[in-house]
Amino acid sequence: MRVAIIGSGPSGFYAAEALLKRTDEIVHVDMFDRLPTPYGLVRGGVAPDHQNIKAVTRVYEKTAARPTFRFFGNVRLGTDITVDDLRRHYHQIVYAVGNEADRRLGIPGEGVPRCTPATVFIGWYNGHPDYRHAKIDLSVSRVAVVGNGNVALDAARILLRTPAELEKTDIAAHALDALRKSRVREVFILGRRGPEQASFTATELEELGEMEDAEPVVAPSELVGLVIPEAARNKQQQRILEILQSFATRQASVKSRKLHLRFLLSPTEIIGGPDGGVSGLKLEKNRLEVQADGTVTVRGTGETEVLDIGMVLPAIGFSAERIAGVPYDEKARIVANEDGRVVDPVIRSVIPNEYVVGWARTGPQGLIGSHKAASAHVVAHMISDGAGLATRVLPDRNAIIGMLHQRDVKTVSFDDWKQLDEVEMARGVRRDAPRDKIVDVEAMLAILGQH
Repeated sequence: MRVAIIGSGPSGFYAAEALLKRTDEIVHVDMFDRLPTPYGLVRGGVAPDHQNIKAVTRVYEKTAARPTFRFFGNVRLGTDITVDDLRRHYHQIVYAVGNEADRRLGIPGEGVPRCTPATVFIGWYNGHPDYRHAKIDLSVSRVAVVGNGNVALDAARILLRTPAELEKTDIAAHALDALRKSRVREVFILGRRGPEQASFTATELEELGEMEDAEPVVAPSELVGLVIPEAARNKQQQRILEILQSFATRQASVKSRKLHLRFLLSPTEIIGGPDGGVSGLKLEKNRLEVQADGTVTVRGTGETEVLDIGMVLPAIGFSAERIAGVPYDEKARIVANEDGRVVDPVIRSVIPNEYVVGWARTGPQGLIGSHKAASAHVVAHMISDGAGLATRVLPDRNAIIGMLHQRDVKTVSFDDWKQLDEVEMARGVRRDAPRDKIVDVEAMLAILGQH
């Protein structure tokens, strides 16, 4: 049995692990990624001050070391290789392409300078090649981060960390240089719903109170009448509310930077200033309404305020990118699927032997660890659907390599990646950091050409 996995993030590696552990069938897995570097979200999305989370790559290395696994980096689906190519060379295909596009606010003024999607900001400070040249203007003192998930907290935290805190992480060198000169002193995290509905985790929230020179601020008025809805009672939510209450009762400190958490506010307009960039954010106050079925909805009150800020980072969610030949669900903004089986987006009929895992399947939900069971669930479908598939004769296993070489694609193997890994770690030693990332694809390929 031969399987292609497109994408090398957590869900892709967990799918590979489940496939390679099969005892009833020998499975050959070829994993493709458009970048020369593996690990997807772990490398390009997890905040640099969360090195403990990034340690999960050791598990993926064990999967990559299996004899029937191959990694092909620097191969872009839709350009270097097509879906039809994959169908000819593999018995089954797994799309693990993640959510690389961002969701927009859809309000007036969104396109002005210093209104930057959080995806861009996060990619910039994580050294993602796509965003290494992003224009991040940190000359302003106050920033609004729109969203109430972990991504919003990550963005706010990195803005307010001291250079000394950031130096010992694997933050990209260009971002570290810019953040050393940053004038940002206040960040406002704005949630459309109330604190009971916040989607960040207690662990991430608690971390806001542990920064060296930044203080979380929650006005007591934000928590008036705070209760845990019966339908949503759980320990995680209880802990979140307890932490927010502790922030609201903290004594004022001498820390020079402030992180304000505000709720029940929706941006309605980004206001431009004399320089053409962001100078303010118009907000409408919301109220919660409980419906007959017990669900809670948000409704604007018509009451507005203007927040004086110089930058806006929308962090309201992600969506999958459209890829030529891959069915796309326009409404959900994911690969069209039914429980991991890829389907026609219109008539919903199953497309044989094609599957999707991770955020490309569900949208941006679930922490990294949750993808192991979720990917295994989809692999179980692959096993039940794939009886007899291995008898289908395919081109030689190495034919895919010849085809890519004929197209002048400079593929990067997992051994090649390990060389880059060693170079990055050696560079990191100079600033006492885990690594100093290479952020340019051509530079990566040039280094490999020297070895």
